[in-house]
Amino acid sequence: MGQNLLGSVRDAIETGGLLRAGERVGVAVSGGADSVALLLLLVELRKQLGIVLSVTHFNHELRGKYSEGDEKFAARLAAKYKLAFHAGRADIGAEAKRQKANLEDTARRARYEFFEALVKDGRVDKIAVAHTADDQAETVLAHILRGTGLAGLGGIHPRVGHVVRPLLGVRREELRAYLKSKKQRWREDASNRDTTRMRARIRKRLMPILEKQFQPAVVEHLGTLAELAREDEAFLEGLVDGRLRRIVERETAAVKIPVSELLGSETETEFNAEGSESIENTERRETRNLSAARRMVRRMVGEVKPREGQLNAAHVRAVLELAKTGENGKSLQFAGGLLVRREHDSLVFCIAGALAGGKAGKPVEFERAVKLDGSQTLVRVPELSCVFRFRVIDWPAKRRDTIETGFVLDRDALQTPLALRNWHAGDRLRPWGHRGEHKLKRLLSKKRVSGREREGWPVVTSRGVLVWARGFPVGAEFAANKKTRLGVVITEEPIS
Repeated sequence: MGQNLLGSVRDAIETGGLLRAGERVGVAVSGGADSVALLLLLVELRKQLGIVLSVTHFNHELRGKYSEGDEKFAARLAAKYKLAFHAGRADIGAEAKRQKANLEDTARRARYEFFEALVKDGRVDKIAVAHTADDQAETVLAHILRGTGLAGLGGIHPRVGHVVRPLLGVRREELRAYLKSKKQRWREDASNRDTTRMRARIRKRLMPILEKQFQPAVVEHLGTLAELAREDEAFLEGLVDGRLRRIVERETAAVKIPVSELLGSETETEFNAEGSESIENTERRETRNLSAARRMVRRMVGEVKPREGQLNAAHVRAVLELAKTGENGKSLQFAGGLLVRREHDSLVFCIAGALAGGKAGKPVEFERAVKLDGSQTLVRVPELSCVFRFRVIDWPAKRRDTIETGFVLDRDALQTPLALRNWHAGDRLRPWGHRGEHKLKRLLSKKRVSGREREGWPVVTSRGVLVWARGFPVGAEFAANKKTRLGVVITEEPIS
């Protein structure tokens, strides 16, 4: 029994590339049978695998003296096998109440943050966790009952980052038999029998019915389903990755995608033998495009969302509806700080309040005095991460090259105070070549500059009058002309 189990675990580790020789592996030991069995199995296999073991334990402080007992039990196991012991703790009950969050989710998040900290501190390279085939089957069923797609059918992954799960192909009963053969005790967590929790109801009520009355191999079949779903999910995600790399514009706190690309402008079209597209092929293409669009939405959410959790199916539908019919400037806000906004022909996924160039929740505001004392003046604007260069040029010598552009100011027309600042609501400008004066907001809108991109948009004023704005010809009454002797050219460069 023990040798067969050892062989199965070793094969899972080696074929899955879960652990490599020389790695420091922290075994997450809660005190329960599964985690204790994992520790003992890895102790037996450590020489063959060439790994260095330690024991990790996270105290959730949810069960009073029983939680303290679990920690002491894990510490004694570490001492028994002369292994280093890494312990962490947090008052999960208080934390969940403070965040108004689910208790189990809060506990899991804190536990995995502790694991991540151990890796970052250099104390371990990997964390081995004792999820079993039964856990996998229960997870897949829980996802099905709550409502899920292909990703949810994948259940628990054997490896995610630094966390590995060598026991996903092993039944709980095998592990308990192994511990009994070793005369090794373990601790039972009474909360695992609390059938007010969905996972406990699946374990205690649903799984026995399925095994006895429907399919004795239901656990193995659900495990196979999860494995196949993960393979298909990885393949489809690879296709989406390639598409997103081509079409998504990434910024500091946002990602932007053209609506036409999101909704599926495929380059290849399927045709029937007569040369016209069949109804069946049209429907197939539309279904494929919709599936890709859903995936792209979830991937972009994953890139920008500050906290865990994904959009549900209804949320994804709302985002796609915004792409299909939403008006410019319309937005959707979701839990976790996510904002999805329609900006002309694109959708922008960003964190609510996080604007390019500024701190979250604060508008980008700046004002700098400009003194044209020499041939060149540099004005640094850290708020925009750029520097503005004001260059005074000999206009008669240069006008042939630049007069048609309308981007040169007449030096003598400018009056002090001269200032470089962010645009204000109500600013007006008559760009060179325009007959009338317009609100800068309207000019920016016609140029399709989004509200987010307008944040901190730079302008130059002469005695309070707008003479220049980024991306536009200079103010008509301040533009260089035939009588100009000295011109002023403004350029913008990133701060090096």
